[in-house]
Amino acid sequence: MLALTYATNTEWFTILLHLVMAMVAGGLIGLERSYHGRPAGFRTHTLVCIASSLLMLVTMYQDQWFGATALEVVRIDPTRMAQGIMTGIGFLGAGVIMKSGLNVRGLTTAASIWITAAIGILAGVGLYSALIIASILTLLTLTVFRKIEVKMPTQIFAHHTVVFSREKYLSESEIRALLSQNGFSAANISYKFNAEKNQLNYRMTARTMDEENIEKLARNLMNLSSVVEFDISMVED
Repeated sequence: MLALTYATNTEWFTILLHLVMAMVAGGLIGLERSYHGRPAGFRTHTLVCIASSLLMLVTMYQDQWFGATALEVVRIDPTRMAQGIMTGIGFLGAGVIMKSGLNVRGLTTAASIWITAAIGILAGVGLYSALIIASILTLLTLTVFRKIEVKMPTQIFAHHTVVFSREKYLSESEIRALLSQNGFSAANISYKFNAEKNQLNYRMTARTMDEENIEKLARNLMNLSSVVEFDISMVED
């Protein structure tokens, strides 16, 4: 049977400080996610951070529920609790990662949930200097690095499908030349022939460095009388 003890005023204040610091740090990170319309936002990050801090407090105040005498026999490793938290938070992070076709979203939010749990652990053990530094670096990564990422030159990928009538189809070399003229390169080209409709389908991954080339390619494809239909689907992060 566990011995019930009453915490002193100092202990109450210390516990409150740990949890409030976790709430503030998790809330700030969550606000950034909510601002960008992510499903795991303000409340989710706040709760994750508080929960991590709370679980670490369980190990920090183990003498309150084990008793000083029992601690001489039982040895509890606080790092095991931290390992359990970081392992368990992976399930929550996996829940915000969504894949739709070639598009994958939620990786950054999953990473922010993971680091929020780590910040909560810092709050739980009272490492406030590390907590403040980690929170600032996390917010800088989510805000400033976003602006840097937007300005950086990056390859744009698209899943491209184009359908030709059998009598007027373009060869693979002609398709590649057409894409090259519009600022694209093609990879993983596959063929599909529809005997019922007498049509030839090309499927490929198209790559460009300029987003404006997408409209340019679409406009030129519409001007080709041999094209029955086409589709250009962007691949998002």
